[in-house]
Amino acid sequence: MSGQCDLLLYVQHLLGIGHFRRAALIAREAAAQGLQVTVVSGGLPVPDADFGAARVVQLQPPLKTKDEAFSALVLEDGSALEPEVKQARAEQLLALFAAERPKVLLTEMFPFGRRQMRFELVPLLEAARAADWRPQIVSSVRDILTTLKQPGKIAWIVETAQRFYDRILVHGDPSLIPFERTFPEVAALGDRIRYTGYVVDSRIPKRKARPDGEILVSTGGGAVAEPLVRAVLEAYTTSPYHDRLWRVLIGYNLVEERFQALRKQAPAGVIVERSRPDFLTLLSQAALSISQAGYNTSLEVLAAGVPAVVVPFAAGGESEQTLRARLLAEAGRLVLAEEAGLNGARLNDAMASAFALSSTAPREQGLQLGSQPVSLDGAAETARQLAELAGLAR
Repeated sequence: MSGQCDLLLYVQHLLGIGHFRRAALIAREAAAQGLQVTVVSGGLPVPDADFGAARVVQLQPPLKTKDEAFSALVLEDGSALEPEVKQARAEQLLALFAAERPKVLLTEMFPFGRRQMRFELVPLLEAARAADWRPQIVSSVRDILTTLKQPGKIAWIVETAQRFYDRILVHGDPSLIPFERTFPEVAALGDRIRYTGYVVDSRIPKRKARPDGEILVSTGGGAVAEPLVRAVLEAYTTSPYHDRLWRVLIGYNLVEERFQALRKQAPAGVIVERSRPDFLTLLSQAALSISQAGYNTSLEVLAAGVPAVVVPFAAGGESEQTLRARLLAEAGRLVLAEEAGLNGARLNDAMASAFALSSTAPREQGLQLGSQPVSLDGAAETARQLAELAGLAR
């Protein structure tokens, strides 16, 4: 392909698929609003991914994280990432940039996250700054960052953002979670920062509560699904909710051998299967959702208006999901069950609390804090701002 595209969007998922799914929603909405969009993905392919009319290019070889602590980048088979592979990926990115000549270059999470990818992203950003057509450079970042532990990391983020970026799109709403809650140097970035509202799939069906609604368990990409799934299987054995079907969805990042082992452990009345493209329909019809507390799933639960228990992923010092879950629990929208020490009894107690919360405060689709609605229209607003930067605003 040659010529100039409107938007080149870079995304790299490493453990879960939340980053990938949010990028797909943005790309799909931008393409639907008339932008010519090319997505470059650096992670493992995700089955059933829907980018709409956007073109998707897969960097080779795809990369993932070695472990839950994000200690190293590795290839799909777990082998080490060698310098020549890094160089090859960086050259692929630069060649794609030169061929696409984008009006807008968007990096998902970088520089606020994905610093492991600077071996290929810093050369890309340098090329963008030096390009004779000088694209607008944009960072796309979620509402909450993980704890910034490394000395000097915040200073590096600020310096990189000031050096390269024209705009920073924060996919959140400051009335719920201001960005400075987890990034203290907001003032240093000035008017680069623009809130978009939360990026949520607009195709979530209107809630259809059913007397036989399922207990729906979802685990995102599945890489860290096992502790939650084991607690669910244990909870079922003593649960008062045997009259309902329990459905457990596990993403493809859990290897097949371990997935099959969990399927074999499931008692009658519990279906364990891979993630499904009709998840949003299942969610809208469920009696109760049990999930982790990633950005996408949490917002989908809110948008669907379904009673919910969330078990935030907290291994390896991860803090993002726990903070989001606590804030939403404080807002009375879901029940939080801590990952540490989770067992069947605790999960059953949390489910009872979620059903009780739903009966005393009926679920409405969306989210309000008092009389103030929290924006869940972030995909459309992001696309609008990208169109404006590309000179296509109407």
